[in-house]
Amino acid sequence: MPSYILSLDQGTTSSRAMLFDREGNVAGIAQHEFKQHFPKTGWVEHDPKDILASQLTSSVEVLAKAQVDPRDVAALGITNQRETTIVWDRETGTPVYNAIVWQDRRTADFCATLQNDGNEADIRAKTGLLIDPYFSGTKVAWILDNVAGARARATQGKLAFGTVDSWLLWNLTGGKRHLTDRTNASRTLLYNIVEDTWDKDLLKLFGIPESMMPEVVWSSEKVGRVSPSLGLSDIEIAGIAGDQQAALFGQLCVNVGDAKNTYGTGCFLLQNIGAEFTLSKEKLITTIACSTDRQLTYALEGSVFIGGAVVQWLRDKMQFFDTAPDIAKVAAAVPDSGNLVLVPAFTGLGAPHWDPYASGMLIGLGRDTEIGHIARAALESIAFQVTDVKLAMQSDTGTTSPRLKADGGAAANDLLMQFQADLLGIPVERSAILETTALGAAYLAGLAVGYWSDAVEIAKTRPAGQVFEPQQDRSRAQQQYARWRDAVGRTKGWNKP
Repeated sequence: MPSYILSLDQGTTSSRAMLFDREGNVAGIAQHEFKQHFPKTGWVEHDPKDILASQLTSSVEVLAKAQVDPRDVAALGITNQRETTIVWDRETGTPVYNAIVWQDRRTADFCATLQNDGNEADIRAKTGLLIDPYFSGTKVAWILDNVAGARARATQGKLAFGTVDSWLLWNLTGGKRHLTDRTNASRTLLYNIVEDTWDKDLLKLFGIPESMMPEVVWSSEKVGRVSPSLGLSDIEIAGIAGDQQAALFGQLCVNVGDAKNTYGTGCFLLQNIGAEFTLSKEKLITTIACSTDRQLTYALEGSVFIGGAVVQWLRDKMQFFDTAPDIAKVAAAVPDSGNLVLVPAFTGLGAPHWDPYASGMLIGLGRDTEIGHIARAALESIAFQVTDVKLAMQSDTGTTSPRLKADGGAAANDLLMQFQADLLGIPVERSAILETTALGAAYLAGLAVGYWSDAVEIAKTRPAGQVFEPQQDRSRAQQQYARWRDAVGRTKGWNKP
């Protein structure tokens, strides 16, 4: 058996490739950022060719840096930013429009119309999702309605739709495979996660031809080989999962009740709820989790749109510091946020609020406000939003988790992790390997080809993470959270026409 698993982690702001060995250690990493496009307020796009080029470059680079021959890679796993929508020509492989990113809010009015027409209950019962611009269905419809000739070509069977995993797979296999896995399909508003199929009624409702849809496979399954012309030999592709389901698996949350939060561009709290489809009463969503036994498994999820992205905003737009990790030093220059609250509703609010018209807000400014206060308020905003979701999930399940598992790039910030523990009043355990999204994709691919036998074998090799215990007085934490809730209420509906 070859020595390594290659994981492609295609994210919202960068594409990363990572090599893992049998103990789950990182044997190599390469990463490239790509351009973000903001054509209008609330619109977020990527050039699909940038996504592909950055991912392929990272993949070839990580092998070269680690001095690993592609023939020594047992399998390749893919994990990706979910919901981001790409439509391309089947004959030429050329995208008909930029990728519409999951953060994009251009279809808010269409979503409002669907809700006003009474469609939400039926859509929730089939997909587990709420009607929101976040998901792929309305994005596909927008492309068909707004790109010249797109609808006619789609009706003729000439166009293909896919989330980012589908786009990568199509290109990795030289156009031979048009497919997605169940975790990504479950994020489209078009997949019936109870009956496990593309839903004909929903496709009709959104005006999307069924011929555009990819084949749906399991997350841990051999699905094809990389085209040798790409510099990766012909590595077996054997794992696919949307980034947050991949992170859930990467944290080995394979038992009912297991939960994790990923602190990435956004924040995503998922809890394994087992084989029974259950709808949330707290505006969380039900989604398909990864399965290695080819049985449907579900998870409750709360999605925060702007998590670590608020740090990028301070870096790129406010120019408060040069690199994202610099925020730790800037925020530590002050003892607290100085009564400042930052609500980063730059693309509306996700769970449990679901307000596409909410606006970002910074409140509590005074003559003594410093950059450090704003930086600290930005970090605290991430923890506040996760707390919103965690409390909603506790209300749904009727249980209180003894601790929160944490991963993702922003989890490297000690101040954030400590504040999160203080807010929740429970320990926060930061994974020793923060890149659990990529690790989960590696696990799924490795299990499919026999690199690992099962999750029990994998668990034996995982190093212990760092635990942050609550330190702040509970009454103080509750006061801070109450002020946050007040601020959030003031942001809602601001951008509504």
